[in-house]
Amino acid sequence: MGHMQHMDGGWITPVLSYVMAVVGAALGLRCTVRALAAGGRARRNWLITASAAIGAGIWTMHFIAMLGYKVEGTAIRYDIPLTLLSLAVAIAVVGAGVFIAGYGGSRARAVLLGGLGTGLGVAAMHYIGMSAVELNGSIAYDPTLVAASVVIAVVAASAALWAALAVRGPVAAAVAALVMGLAVSSMHYTGMAAVSVSVTASTEPLGGASAPAFILPMAVVLGSFLFLTCAFVALSPTARESAENAAAARPLHEVELPAT
Repeated sequence: MGHMQHMDGGWITPVLSYVMAVVGAALGLRCTVRALAAGGRARRNWLITASAAIGAGIWTMHFIAMLGYKVEGTAIRYDIPLTLLSLAVAIAVVGAGVFIAGYGGSRARAVLLGGLGTGLGVAAMHYIGMSAVELNGSIAYDPTLVAASVVIAVVAASAALWAALAVRGPVAAAVAALVMGLAVSSMHYTGMAAVSVSVTASTEPLGGASAPAFILPMAVVLGSFLFLTCAFVALSPTARESAENAAAARPLHEVELPAT
């Protein structure tokens, strides 16, 4: 049995990974709220942005946390196609949940189905990402802890979505993002607690790419995307502000005067 270390670099990887999860969640939930206040193409575009933000946030969280993952007696590499697939699946499955929330009609249905889709997207990304791990040995999972990790992801994602849709204001938005970030981090470390590794001696070189060569640059790119998108969303006018600006720009003769 290979001895595993989940925080080889100290607290920097779990803290930084949690921050990235919160940033992605805050951006995604904010875009979802913007979508509900919009219509037509604008709603669709906001929901696409929300899907990309949450998917990129959970992917970045997972692989920043994996920078601290070490197994005694073996190097660790990552299969590049599977790693990229985990990102695509995260965005696609989370996107399904977000679009259900955006077009689902009733709030209860939006929260239940949207939270289910978002939570399953978190779990799918995690386990596809883990299948990309290459090492000298084999990886096994505790089914009970795997199930617990999926439940944590779904329940906490649903709670965060409910908070974002049902409660207004910056405090509620911040709480929802913190809850969602906690959901992703809790799911990750519960899923990692389910892992056991049997190391086998081997002189054969491992395939795939090392974390510094591939994972770290990808995390930097996606992190930059999240922060730049945050700036874009913060500077974009809301639907109400756009309507007020359009009304203010109308010529005076087009403004309907009240009857005297």
